[in-house]
Amino acid sequence: MSPAVLLVLPFALPLTAAALTVLWRHHREAQRITTFASVAGVAACGIGLVRATRDGVAVATDIGAWPRGLSIVYAVDGYAALLLTTMAIVAAVALAFAAGRGEDRHPMFLPMANVLLSGVFGSLVTADLFNLFVAYEVMLIASYVLLTLRGGRRQVRAGVIYVAVNLLASTAFLLGTGLLYGVTGTVNLAALNAVVPGDPAATVGAGVVAVAVAVKASLVPLHGWLPRAYVEAGPAVTALFAGLLTKVGVYTLFRLYSVVFAGDPVWQPLLVAIAAITMVVGVLGAVGRGDVRGILAFHMVSQVGYLVLPLGVWTTAAVTGGIVYLLQYIFVKGSLFLAAGAVETLTGTGALDRLGGMVRTRPVLATGFLLSALALAGIPPTSGFVGKYLLIRSAFETDAWLLGATAVVVSFFTLLSMIKIWNGVFWGEPTELVTHERTQGPLGLEVPAATPRPTSPSTQPLVERRRALELIAPCVVIGVATLVLGVAAQWLIALVEPAAAGLIDPSAYLEAVRAA
Repeated sequence: MSPAVLLVLPFALPLTAAALTVLWRHHREAQRITTFASVAGVAACGIGLVRATRDGVAVATDIGAWPRGLSIVYAVDGYAALLLTTMAIVAAVALAFAAGRGEDRHPMFLPMANVLLSGVFGSLVTADLFNLFVAYEVMLIASYVLLTLRGGRRQVRAGVIYVAVNLLASTAFLLGTGLLYGVTGTVNLAALNAVVPGDPAATVGAGVVAVAVAVKASLVPLHGWLPRAYVEAGPAVTALFAGLLTKVGVYTLFRLYSVVFAGDPVWQPLLVAIAAITMVVGVLGAVGRGDVRGILAFHMVSQVGYLVLPLGVWTTAAVTGGIVYLLQYIFVKGSLFLAAGAVETLTGTGALDRLGGMVRTRPVLATGFLLSALALAGIPPTSGFVGKYLLIRSAFETDAWLLGATAVVVSFFTLLSMIKIWNGVFWGEPTELVTHERTQGPLGLEVPAATPRPTSPSTQPLVERRRALELIAPCVVIGVATLVLGVAAQWLIALVEPAAAGLIDPSAYLEAVRAA
């Protein structure tokens, strides 16, 4: 299959699946088959693009045969290809959890999930700012519907905050893009290369776009919407959001800094300060929470600080560490939210003071959570240790001592937060709530786990075990993957290094876009 086709399919497949699942909204199995086929197709495209770009090259194609300067260009380098593949895999796992929990029973869940994925994948392959804005808005519409699908007052309130903040950011994005177009006559990323250092008006426009993206990436002080919104969504939706949405914002910041800002070092002191403050504020917010998803939501903010740390250092070593950490973090955060969703589904709550002892009743779930928690804290031999080690070493090598020290201290507090969840949920004697589990339905309704089902007594235990496996397996699979990625770190680093070099020197990406 040609690279041009591989570039179009990541956006086209989920959009087509969205239309089909709307038509088949009363046929849940058909919806599931269509959705998983679409996501598998995108993952296959991602693997093909990784192979096509592994030597540091980039591929691009012109969509619609419009005149040069007006056409929509899709382009992918090693960085985008790796993210595309990783996000497709995590999306498949999150959707499998949604199926196991029954969260996809709502006829519009899978159509909106497909729309969300089309926006996410479209953001990774587009090479112009306006098309990126469109992809962001597709994500926003779908994510709002998914966030409020359960229909409760708290979900609607969280959705209002989510939409208000993100609409404001989208407005700023559009204004910045319009200013850039007014100054330069284009929104094509290759044509905008290095316009910022030499043009004050272009600098203002690009700065407004960057601030809007920082909101979507949840950088401090633009982060307050995320902890409020993510804790109210359904568990599967939260896992899907955690693995995809803010990571698209981080991807865009890297692309803007590499191409539009041309890695201008004048911005690095500001970026270092933002990264350090984001780490600290996020982890302190996590320490003060008493529920699993609340802690994990604030840790999302904290970890974004690690993800943007390479922007303040901007060396090949730092960007390599940043990409390694980002790829494994997408897996880790998705796994942790899946574990939190499994706990809530099995017990009906995520409050630490009502749980305990699940290592005895659900040891496999506890193992999956533990592996991902250790990766988040950066404990060897997990993949999180490899990424954090590369990031912190690069900070020290460039004399960014305060930034490196902050990353080390925040890792310690991250470990304390993970221990807090472990002690509250899994350690100790099982509480009465854990001993007598109550399975929580997709709309938050508690149903006794032992409620008779339309099965014979001999098959009832098998049905219950199968349901538990569907809830727990996604978390465990990703948890094991974090360990494998840590052990096979040299292979992962070798795969990432050409992508990192392509961000430091984006000439291959720019040439591909210009030639499309």
